[in-house]
Amino acid sequence: MIEVRNLRKSFKDLVAVEDVSFLARDGEITGLIGPNGAGKTTTLRILYTLMRPDSGHALVDGFDATSEPQDVQRRIGVLPDNRGLYPRLTGREHVRYYGRLHGMEKMQLEAAINELVTTLGMEDVADRRAKGFSKGQTLKVALARALVHQPHNVLLDEPTNGLDVASSRSVRDLVRRIRDQGRCVLFSSHIMSEVQALCDRIVVMGHGRVVAHGTPEELRAMTGHSDLEEVFVSIAREEERMRRENEDKAVA
Repeated sequence: MIEVRNLRKSFKDLVAVEDVSFLARDGEITGLIGPNGAGKTTTLRILYTLMRPDSGHALVDGFDATSEPQDVQRRIGVLPDNRGLYPRLTGREHVRYYGRLHGMEKMQLEAAINELVTTLGMEDVADRRAKGFSKGQTLKVALARALVHQPHNVLLDEPTNGLDVASSRSVRDLVRRIRDQGRCVLFSSHIMSEVQALCDRIVVMGHGRVVAHGTPEELRAMTGHSDLEEVFVSIAREEERMRRENEDKAVA
């Protein structure tokens, strides 16, 4: 389970995240959506211990990402916004390296690698060096790297960005399988059809804050729209209107 409590993070005069709180439960897929600059990636980076918040708490299975980072790292698998592969390693070597970092036994690790190669359609890149990989090929390796140790909590930043239709479908099926195993999935995406197809709950962010959250059905009822893209646009417009009203009141 992932819990975020009153999280705040600023970069000099820019407040990226302000008083963000939400819960991502086990056995559910939670979508983190919002426009560019909403604070999604900053929130994820704090959760996977890359950044320290100014205040608040980011908890994974009850462990604090700031004060107990190694306990958190053992319990998460992360697909970051920066996929970052070593150009001289093959796809298989990347995944094997991460599995070893997590202390996996050789036979268990090799079986897990072979399964991910098949599931993600990585046969063409598994034994090639990463230099020259396409965006989609890089993403597949980075995703396999995140999942090889079968983490209980999975954090995915744009998990199908750059994939073809068949590969995107394979990733969605894999994410559902992870959910059905009782694990926790938190992912961000700009693809509303993907959010609609996958999410049990949705957290909508805007200007560094949570502006709405609930099940897809609850958000549809709240806005009066059936299409999730229209739901998102409606929430974003209302949040922008209220923000401008507050700014006008502050000036007055």
